[in-house]
Amino acid sequence: MLEVRRLSLADAAVLIEGAIASSNEIGVPMCIAVTDESGHLIDFKRMDGGKISSISIAVDKAFTAAVARKGTHVYNQLCVPGQPTFGIHITNNGHFSIIGGGLPVFVGGEIVGGIGVSSGTAIQDQEVAEAALVYFYQHTDYQQ
Repeated sequence: MLEVRRLSLADAAVLIEGAIASSNEIGVPMCIAVTDESGHLIDFKRMDGGKISSISIAVDKAFTAAVARKGTHVYNQLCVPGQPTFGIHITNNGHFSIIGGGLPVFVGGEIVGGIGVSSGTAIQDQEVAEAALVYFYQHTDYQQ
């Protein structure tokens, strides 16, 4: 039998809190999604002014980060013609995101979820997701 560790709703709230703080610092309202380790949505927030078109993008980034166990920016670099993962962006009914801003969440070396951020540039989204992870580890007893 497998034992699965996953983020709780309270954990997701801490990640979102960190993302909101970072978003406010850079002045870009974001859509923020947190999933469990299997890519299923736990929590979502759209900040006032977050782009409507970014709702599903944030969810897809969190899904991808959790199930692929890598940041979405990694696949952006690999998903070009001639690369081994070209075409991966059309898998999973088009929910596999290759746009920066999705990061996996690890606790004790195990995947426990994913965070996806969208509404800024891919670089801004990535920075906010990274800041959310730093905030998460600083405000919980968890270690990567």
